[in-house]
Amino acid sequence: METERPHVFVVLGASGDLARKKIYPTLWWLWRENRLPKDTTFVGYARSPLAIHALQNSCLPYCALSADEDALFQSFWQKNRYVAGSYDKDADFKRLHSELDSSAGARPHNRLFYLALPPSVFEPATANIKHFCTTTQGWNRIIIEKPFGRDAQSSQRLSDHLASLFHEDQMYRIDHYLGKEMVQNLMTLRFGNRIFQPSWNRESVASVLITFKEPFGTQGRGGYFDSFGIVRDVMQNHLLQILCMVAMEKPTSVNPDDIRDEKVKVLRSIKPLQLKDVVVGQYVKNPEGQGDAALGYLDDPTVPKDSVTPTYAMAVLQINNERWDGVPFILRCGKALNERKAEVRIQYHDVAGDIFEGETKRNELVMRVQPGEAIYLKMMCKSPGRAFDLVETELDLTYSHRYKEVPMPDAYERLIEDVFVGSQMNFVRSDELREAWRIFTPLLQQLEEDRVRPVTYVYGTRGPKEADHKLLMNNFKYSGSYKWHQNHK
Repeated sequence: METERPHVFVVLGASGDLARKKIYPTLWWLWRENRLPKDTTFVGYARSPLAIHALQNSCLPYCALSADEDALFQSFWQKNRYVAGSYDKDADFKRLHSELDSSAGARPHNRLFYLALPPSVFEPATANIKHFCTTTQGWNRIIIEKPFGRDAQSSQRLSDHLASLFHEDQMYRIDHYLGKEMVQNLMTLRFGNRIFQPSWNRESVASVLITFKEPFGTQGRGGYFDSFGIVRDVMQNHLLQILCMVAMEKPTSVNPDDIRDEKVKVLRSIKPLQLKDVVVGQYVKNPEGQGDAALGYLDDPTVPKDSVTPTYAMAVLQINNERWDGVPFILRCGKALNERKAEVRIQYHDVAGDIFEGETKRNELVMRVQPGEAIYLKMMCKSPGRAFDLVETELDLTYSHRYKEVPMPDAYERLIEDVFVGSQMNFVRSDELREAWRIFTPLLQQLEEDRVRPVTYVYGTRGPKEADHKLLMNNFKYSGSYKWHQNHK
């Protein structure tokens, strides 16, 4: 990491939810652990007139402060400044530029801009950053928070706009799932272990299921969610990025562009999704539920009463290449489900020539992303004792047990640190983004233009029954007879 030259980290949208709940707490953690260059200052910018102490108080509940860190926390905020201004006024950005120079003591310095902004002000804000706030005496890097457009057309328009202002190596499109421990471990698991390579293909793998589940609904924030839906919010970015990591070929090196080249090859091998490939759902209230569970999606006062926005989606993608031809990659995500979980589940073919009278169940290699990072292999075993019965068990690497003394950084911590050091390995390149939207845009357009009505599912359940049928039709067998337990806390 470059440590001699001063750095100024600028948070645009500093008064918003993302900044106070994620960005400022992350900067505090990195600063506390000496993970940032020593001479780093922080400047917030937003429309709201705020004093630093008010910004500090709004972030405090999310900063995980221990009892003896009060003085250190105050020291961190002494490194912070704040400028109020509009996103479309030249004069306000000129004032911001002066504040950035002042923050660095008028010395040559590097600037990082984090865009925690609503899409409506994205273009004027980035144009004003380029024209009035970049430094010529150091590097400038810009961190771009999703959504990266709504479809292929708007995303390309945004990409063209950014390309007219910044070079690709200055842009860091952040997908925080790429900063999670298990997602980062996928490449090591695949390419650092000889044992998996021979079976990582269509000859052994029956299906791949990539899941994201939340046990809560929109909780009164449905107005924002309704304009995007679960496909844009989770599937087109987080889950598709994980798919690329699972399916890609071995890169020639760990150079960021070599890795992203292989991810793009996977995306180019996937045809655009059609309506027949998906199940979309929308949750309704649970008659026995209390609190939020007693409210369906359409009961949220911020959601239009005739909304057809999906809160659940399952999509089956096919990768048309030699390794994966015929293997369904199933992406599943939803709100108001029965548990919180994100995982990759690779299910292997049934045992050929079964001699156990149908008692065997499929092997599964599972990478648990959250909660409780783990890798486990579901396998068949003789039951302990005198009987010769078969039982399902697992070979288990649970991180909280095996690595209980190792602190696991938050995804945003990893990614923001990567921007400081200039590593783009875990960020989305423009051609990745273009291919991702190519796959999903026709489906999204049909859902919206034809106002396709989602099937309903009850708050707190596994999701629509139609999704279980879709799994069965795509070579994923759910037996329900085995459940992995995170026994080690």
